[in-house]
Amino acid sequence: MLWLLVAAAITPNENLVIDGIPPLPDSLIEEAGRHAEARAASLVDWHPTHRQVLVATRFADTPQLHRVGLPGGARTQLTFFPEPVMSARFPSVDHFVFQKDTGGNEFYQGYRYDLPSGQVTLLTDGKSRNSLGVFSDAGDRRAYTSTRRNGKDTDLYLQDPRDPRSERLLAEVDGGGWNPLDLSPDGKSLLVQEYVSINESYLWLFDTTSGERQAVTPRGGGEKVAYAGGQFGPDGKFIFTVTDQDSEFQRLVSLDLASKARRVLSSHVEWDVEDFELARDGKTLAVVTNEDGTGVLRLLDARTGRERPRPRLPAGNVGGLRWHPNGRELAFGLVSARHPADVFSLDLRSGKIDRWTTSETGGLDTSGAREPELVKWKSFDGKIISGYLYLPPARFSGPRPVAIVIHGGPEGQSRPTFQGRYRFFLEELGVALLYPNVRGSAGYGKSFLKLDNGLAREDSVKDIGALLDWIPTRKEIDAGRILVMGGSYGGYMTLAVSFHYADKIRCSLDVVGISHFTTFLERTEAYRRDLRRAEYGDERDPKIRAFFEKVAPLRNAARITKPIFIVQGKNDPRVPVGEAEQIVATLKKQKTPVWYLLAKDEGHGFAKKKNADFQFYATIEFMRRFLLNR
Repeated sequence: MLWLLVAAAITPNENLVIDGIPPLPDSLIEEAGRHAEARAASLVDWHPTHRQVLVATRFADTPQLHRVGLPGGARTQLTFFPEPVMSARFPSVDHFVFQKDTGGNEFYQGYRYDLPSGQVTLLTDGKSRNSLGVFSDAGDRRAYTSTRRNGKDTDLYLQDPRDPRSERLLAEVDGGGWNPLDLSPDGKSLLVQEYVSINESYLWLFDTTSGERQAVTPRGGGEKVAYAGGQFGPDGKFIFTVTDQDSEFQRLVSLDLASKARRVLSSHVEWDVEDFELARDGKTLAVVTNEDGTGVLRLLDARTGRERPRPRLPAGNVGGLRWHPNGRELAFGLVSARHPADVFSLDLRSGKIDRWTTSETGGLDTSGAREPELVKWKSFDGKIISGYLYLPPARFSGPRPVAIVIHGGPEGQSRPTFQGRYRFFLEELGVALLYPNVRGSAGYGKSFLKLDNGLAREDSVKDIGALLDWIPTRKEIDAGRILVMGGSYGGYMTLAVSFHYADKIRCSLDVVGISHFTTFLERTEAYRRDLRRAEYGDERDPKIRAFFEKVAPLRNAARITKPIFIVQGKNDPRVPVGEAEQIVATLKKQKTPVWYLLAKDEGHGFAKKKNADFQFYATIEFMRRFLLNR
């Protein structure tokens, strides 16, 4: 008798739709499952009086809020929702306010969580998109935005979170880029950013009684200027903000609200200031500078800008600053190649560093993980482009296959970090990982940031072409085995590389990518459409529309000849599902090998572990078949 042995396959959950993906052997779970179990913890807020922190981490399927009572203490889970809960503020000892969406649609709602009862109260309308907002020092007032008026404009609202009925409209605005930054110490003024693009934004003051607005920063004139973040000084007469005015890089400045006199506080740093936080007593500014992709913590005197001795932190990338109300302790997140993101604090007086969380790595020893190498290559026009190269362990002999991982944005930046699931590609498959920062990436000055705007869009694709020409100069990498992958704008880049350089790659993986800029701009949510037009161009302009038609991966799909894996969330408000559906249908019609994975309960990327796990296992199988030829 002839017996057929059929390997058991991984069963996709009910929210996943698969098309063209072969059965995945369940042996993948045993082989790679531990790499899917790494956690991370992000700082959310301090308790307003106690020495406790609120963090976001995942115990089950999604990240939720947890309370940690002392450094290294147990993480006590407070929220239990099927959707991720990642952001909150602790305005009062008896409650905190958090936000969450549904199915990744990013139409966030505000909620109040009462301590110790655990009761949750909806604070917003349940339909529109709402920001978490900013809070008064007393915790009795929240200023936030909502699109409820027309689905497009982010109007400003005020509310006492203890009483949802206290909500009132402060001011109607035009556009989707308005963000409250800080309430003045006396509560009479609200500082607001009007974001137009990564290169253009403005600051305003709104009277919290009348809603009348006053421009803080000038409009019109010469070169466009960007402002990021803002906090009032302790007397409310000046503000701190970050700007690229008169500089290639974002610098920390203080701005007198009456005279508009500006004082640069970080002129000694030739990098972007990407985050800052003023201590409650107004004496010390914690500042994070982006130095070649690494977040470096600095402490400045808030009055003079004079830098204090640099804190002696563990090696890694710092972000997410939060001062305790006592003004003495600073909490922050730190991630490195050797450990996932965790929460730390610095005592300003003693200099002591405490680690509040130690996130698990699935039982894997990551202490020996190799730091990435900063690599550089010359592009088609002589511009120097850089990226980070992670090489597999030395036990893998000979030139190694490589995955080029392109960031989104396009104003994003690939930075040294913990590789999580991707460690399996390095440690078990022997696949090198290369993260390029093509023109248009943040962190290298505003001139570099503008190099891919409008009709120069494909110049960033040519940067990857130059990278493909550079790879053969590295003996550790096999130029004959290249996979290109990316998400969001990185997904567009992946599709573009797939048709421009099909002869130089083995396969590609596009996650929530743009397949045609015209259809993308017509379908993306109304509140973000004009913000994206400022970067990509206006599809209503015939010249721009013709350019979009020329460069669209959808219109060049006949040149996509190598196997491709496409991943999409059905509820994505940024890159709508139609962008994936139209390119998949075209590729299938022309017989290009294509795998398609759709999650019905996800948005702009997979946030739920059960979905991300299936995507991970499918990616391993895709790599083995088409990159490694197994």
